[in-house]
Amino acid sequence: MLNITENSISKEIKIEDFRSYSLLRKSRKQKLTLYIISSLLIGIFIFLFLPWTQNIYSKGHITTRLPEQRPQAIQSVIPGRIEKWYVKEGDFVEKGDTIVFLSEIKSEYFDPNLIKRTNDQVNAKSQSIESYKDKAKALESQFIALKQGLKLKKQQINNKIIQWKNKIKMDSIDLVAFKTNFEVAKNQLSRNKELYEKGLKTLSQLQEKELKLQEASAKVTVQENKLLNQRNELVNLNIELLSTEREYSDKMAKSRSEKQSAISNQLESVVATSKLENKLSNYSARQKLYYISAPQSGYITKTIKKGFGETIKEGADIAIIVPDKYDLAVEVYVKPQDLPLLSVGNRARLRFDGWPAIVISGWPESSTGIFSGNVVAIDRFISDNGKYRLLISPDNSEKKWPEALRVGTGTNAFILLKNVPIWYEIWRQLNGFPPEYYQNLEKNKPEVKRKAPIKTIK
Repeated sequence: MLNITENSISKEIKIEDFRSYSLLRKSRKQKLTLYIISSLLIGIFIFLFLPWTQNIYSKGHITTRLPEQRPQAIQSVIPGRIEKWYVKEGDFVEKGDTIVFLSEIKSEYFDPNLIKRTNDQVNAKSQSIESYKDKAKALESQFIALKQGLKLKKQQINNKIIQWKNKIKMDSIDLVAFKTNFEVAKNQLSRNKELYEKGLKTLSQLQEKELKLQEASAKVTVQENKLLNQRNELVNLNIELLSTEREYSDKMAKSRSEKQSAISNQLESVVATSKLENKLSNYSARQKLYYISAPQSGYITKTIKKGFGETIKEGADIAIIVPDKYDLAVEVYVKPQDLPLLSVGNRARLRFDGWPAIVISGWPESSTGIFSGNVVAIDRFISDNGKYRLLISPDNSEKKWPEALRVGTGTNAFILLKNVPIWYEIWRQLNGFPPEYYQNLEKNKPEVKRKAPIKTIK
C-alpha cells in the first residue's frame, strides 16, 4: 500500500473498483469544489463592497474656449472677381498678410479716376457753401440798410408832418384874421351905406368900402383854400408814411426771404457735400477692400474659391484659416436627467481618438492613457439634439494633454461623480436610475459666476 516495492500490484488490482476508495475520493472532490465556490462567493461579496466612482459618459470633440481661436472663414466684404492668389493651402500667414486680390465687377466703380472726380465734386460743393454763406451775409447787410433807410425816411416824413401841422396852425390863425377883417369891412360898408344915404359919405368912399369888402372876402376864400390844401398835404404825408412803411416792409421781407433761401441752399449744399464726402470715403475704403488680408495669424487649411476669374458675392467664404495659437477644450453633451448632478469644477477623464488607452470608468486611478480635465462651462439652454452642452478644459496639474491634438478630434469623456459601492452601482444601472446627487456640505453654496476678463485697449 505504501508502494515502496518494485513489485507493484496496482497493475493487477484496480483500486477504483473498491467502494471505500471511491467514497474517499468523492469526498475530497466535494470539499475542493466547496472551497472553490466559497472562495468565489467571498471574493464576489468583497468585490461588491469595493468603492466605485460614479461617472457620466459622453462623447464629444475638441474645440476651443475662445471664439476667435476656432477655425474661421475668410470672407469678402464686396463682390468681385479673383485676380491673384498670394497663398496656397497649408501656408502660415501673419495677421494682415494678403490672401487674394479682387477686381471690380460693378459698372459704377469702373472709372479709374472715380476718387479724383468725386473729390472735385466735393470741392465744388464746398465752394458753393461759401458762396451761399457770402450771399446770406450780403442779404443781412441789405436788410440792416433797409431797416436804417426806413428809420431815416420815417424821420423825414414825420418832420414834414410837423412842418405842415405848423403851417396849418399858422394858416388857421391867418384865416381867423382874414375873417375878422372881412367882418370889419362888412360892418364899415354897412355904416358907409347908411351915411351915404344920409348924404354924409360920398359915392367914392362907399365904393372904396365895397372894394375893401371884396378884397377881404377874396383873402378869406384864398386862405380857406390854402388851409384846405395844407390839410390835404398833411393827409398825403400820413399816406406817404404808411406807404413808405409798407414799401420798406416788403423790401425787408423780400431780403429776409432771400436770406433764408440762401441759408437753405447753404444747408442743402452742406448735406450734398457730406454725401459726396461719404461717397469719397466709401470709394477709398472700397479700393482697400480689393486686397483681402488675414484677420489673424494661422494656417490656410482650405481654399473654397478656386482659380482666376471666378466671381464671388459679398460675404462669400474664400478660405478657411486655423489660428496657430489656441486654448483647447472638450465639448460634450449630457442628458437632461444628468444635468442637476453637474456643476462647474467637476473633474473628468478623457480619452482622445488616436491615443491608445485602457479605461476603467469606475476606477479612474487604474486607467492608463487617459487625460484629466475640469468642467468650466455648462449651457443654460438645451441644444438642438435635446442635450446640454458642457465645456471641459485641461487639468495640467496631473498630465498635460498631447501637443498634437487638433480641433475636431473625437473624445470620450467620463465626468466623475460620487464614490459608491459596486453593488449599489450595479443596482442603479439595472434600474436605470441617474447617479446620486452630491450630499456634502457644499451643496447649498451658491453657484460661482465666472466673468469674462475685461481687455483694455492700449
